[in-house]
Formats: sequence, C-alpha cells, structure tokens
Amino acid sequence: MSTAGDNSSKKARREAAREHARAMREREQQRRRRNRLFLQSGIAVVVLAVAAIVVLVVVNSIQPAGPGPKNMASDGILLHGNGKSITAVTTGATKAGAEPTATKTAAHKDTINIVVYEDYMCPYCNQFETTNMTQIKQWVTAGYATLELHPFALLDASSLGTKYSTRATNAAACVANYEPNKFLAVNQRFYKKQPSEQTKGLTDDQIVSLVKAAGATNENIPSCIHNGTFKGWVADVTNRTLNDKIPNSDVKKLTGTPLVLVNGQQYTGSLTDTSAFSSFVEQVAEQAVGSSGSSTATPTATPSAG
Repeated sequence: MSTAGDNSSKKARREAAREHARAMREREQQRRRRNRLFLQSGIAVVVLAVAAIVVLVVVNSIQPAGPGPKNMASDGILLHGNGKSITAVTTGATKAGAEPTATKTAAHKDTINIVVYEDYMCPYCNQFETTNMTQIKQWVTAGYATLELHPFALLDASSLGTKYSTRATNAAACVANYEPNKFLAVNQRFYKKQPSEQTKGLTDDQIVSLVKAAGATNENIPSCIHNGTFKGWVADVTNRTLNDKIPNSDVKKLTGTPLVLVNGQQYTGSLTDTSAFSSFVEQVAEQAVGSSGSSTATPTATPSAG
C-alpha cells in the first residue's frame, strides 16, 4: 500500500527523468547543430580553396606577351652585307601586344630578298641550311642579297614536353636583342647541334653554351635564356606565322617548314640541291631586272661545301 510520501517520491523521480531526457535531447540537438556548422564551414573552406587554386591556374596559364626583342620588329631579323661582312639591320623592340612591322622590301630593291621561316628542331630546315647557307652568306656579304630569318615554335610537341622550339627561339631572340651581329652564327650553330625530333632537345644550360660557342658572349644573354624573357613574344610570333598571311608574298598561310621566299616568291624545289636553289634565285633576279629595268645584280652560284 503506497503512501503519500511514496507518491511524491515517484513523482519527483519521474520529473527528474523527464528533465534528464530533455537535457540530453538539447545536448544532442546542440551537437548536431555544431556538426552541421562545422561541415558547412569545412565545405566553404574547401570551395574557397578550390576557387583559389582555379584562379591561380588560370592566371598562371595566361602568359601576356611581353615586348619583343630589339632588331626583330618584323618578327624576324634582317641581315645585309657591305662587301666585307654581314650585319643586322637595327630596329626598336615591338611593344607588348603590338603588331610587327613588315620589312619594306622597296628599301632593298637593288638586292634579292631571301626570307626563311624556320624551326630549330625541323630536320628539313636543317637540310636547307646545310645545303645553301654558305652560298647565301656569300651573296649577302657581297651585297647581292639580304637575308631575313624568322625562327618560330612549330614543333614544341616534338620535344617530350620540354618545349624545345620555344626555348630555342627565345634564345635566338635574346641574341638578336643583345648581340644581333652574332645572330647568323648562332642560327647556324643551332642546326649544327640540332637534336632529333621526339627527344627532349638541349637543356637551357646547353643552349647557353651553344650560343657562347657561336661567339655571342654578351653577359645578359644567359639570364635572358634561363628566364625565358621572350617566351610570350615567341607565342605571339608563332600564332601570327601559322594563322596570318605571310608579309611581302602571295603565301596566304604557312603549311610547313622551311618556308623560303625569294623576292616574295616561294621556293618549292629540292632542299638538298644547291644548284636548284641557285637557279631559282637567278631566275627571280632576272625577272626583277626585266620588270623594273634596274641594275639589280644577278647572283651566280659558286662552289660551296654546304
């Protein structure tokens, strides 16, 4: 038989149990709210981190073109002779984002204008260089011809991720900027030491050594090569060369290298036959004389070791 005291005690215990259960529910609800807050905060942090990474990647992938090198305002370097030696025509640097200035061939109307678009990893460019450069140098030195060289980065995909063509063209631009009269010697050295396609090509240190061996010893050139100073410009040059009409010619689009032009006419003959190229040059020279009545000298082939 229960008593009033027992009933009060039971009631108190029930109240205490309910209070304990209520407190537990509140603590559980608080725990869940904290977990949701932590989870949401964590997601926000991850989202912000991912966004920051994406922005960083996008920013780093955009390489705004810097100013071009001095003495390559046409995207190439123009070489001429005085009867004794070959020197570069000096020009200012192309400003960042500016268009190149095509060479005014009328200023050299009394000479044959030879233009070569090339990639330093291109084996066919090497064939043309090895076969014809000795003869071309003789013509340029004598004042019969000018030579305009346009290196660009066509074959980056052929160097196993090292972008050798871009790095080599950047190095050539460094030479043009700091020691332009050594450009032709460096150009020839690049072909003498040309790496095979589908290799990593030369390292930057090896390129620096190559440039020095060719006689370009200006103290600013090594850092220019290692820093890739003109890589943005190389990208712009490559884009223009592959997509725009070739200046001073009827060539609407470059389709392969080397692209060799003589007074704007494309040479399509053998790359390994000196006499074939000499004959083409002589033919173009005769056409120039016939059309203008000028006294343009007609280059003639001389024995060449290639």
